[in-house]
Amino acid sequence: MGRGRAIGTGIAAAVLAVAVATGAAYGVNKLTEDRDKTVPQAEPRVTASPTETPTPAATPTVKPKPKPLLAVGSRGEKVRELQVRLQDLEWYLEPKITGQYDGATRDAVKGFQAKRKLWASGKVDRRTWQRLVAMTETPTHDEKHNILRPGPTIIGPNTSGDRVRELQARLKQIGWFSEQVTPTYGDTTVASVKGFQDKRGIPVTGNVDQRTWDLLLGMTREPTNDELHNRVSSGGPAALDPRCTTGRVLCIDKSSNSLRWVIGGNVRMALDVRFGSELTPTREGAFSVNSKSRDHVSSLYDTPMPYAMFFSGGQAVHYSPDFAANGYNGASHGCVNVRNRDAIASLFDQVHVGDRVVVYRS
Repeated sequence: MGRGRAIGTGIAAAVLAVAVATGAAYGVNKLTEDRDKTVPQAEPRVTASPTETPTPAATPTVKPKPKPLLAVGSRGEKVRELQVRLQDLEWYLEPKITGQYDGATRDAVKGFQAKRKLWASGKVDRRTWQRLVAMTETPTHDEKHNILRPGPTIIGPNTSGDRVRELQARLKQIGWFSEQVTPTYGDTTVASVKGFQDKRGIPVTGNVDQRTWDLLLGMTREPTNDELHNRVSSGGPAALDPRCTTGRVLCIDKSSNSLRWVIGGNVRMALDVRFGSELTPTREGAFSVNSKSRDHVSSLYDTPMPYAMFFSGGQAVHYSPDFAANGYNGASHGCVNVRNRDAIASLFDQVHVGDRVVVYRS
């Protein structure tokens, strides 16, 4: 009995020891397991591969410049309109509207832009076009296509009297009428008017319409009573510098701002002119025409000098669109500027290399 209690007690103690050990082991494992669940584990570091390249920053977008509306190489109706508008402002000097944006058109655009303090690129951008449109009338179809139609006759074969005398005297001043001045509009007058019209590219009818008359007025002066009645004027040549009374002379008076084309003491044409400023004065003295250049462009100032007749170094008699547009509110760089384009074109054809040039003050 006593021995059995002792055995039972020993077994119980052994069982308890096993239980405690097992529980302790279970507790340790459970604690470790719970710790694994609750404590965050550090993520492994990822390093960039040595072959990878960082993404570059985005390049800022550059806005392209707008393309010009018209430039060299353009052609068509819009170019025709451009040329007519420039022609109205005396910048496009070609006799025909071509519809092709060529060098002459580029130079005309550059001149217009520079005068208005726009970017003188020679290309028509929006600002240039808007400024040009604001300053000119919308061209007609005929203007854009060089179609000239004769207007109503204001002097013709059915006209007689003083009006015909004036017509003949004016034609005589520029070498288109060589007969005695009469009050009769005969065959000689018809032929003279036709030659004048043909030379200027206007409808050749032999009758004087308003266009023909306006051109003639612009190229000539008011005839004297002596001219109207075929009398030799005693006072005409005397008013000229003595050096201008013989031979063929471009007689240029700085006091009266006038140029007179004189042959044998007879004044054939009289034109308004202007001269150089105080910084670049037009030289005075006796010279001769040493060269002529119909479409000259100044190499020094890069400006057009149409119908240039050189007489002293770089100084020449030539047409000036600036003089035509602005009158005496300006000056040349020493040249003799003419503002009537048709008149200087006619004079250019008459003057020969070697003809004398006299620049003086009366």
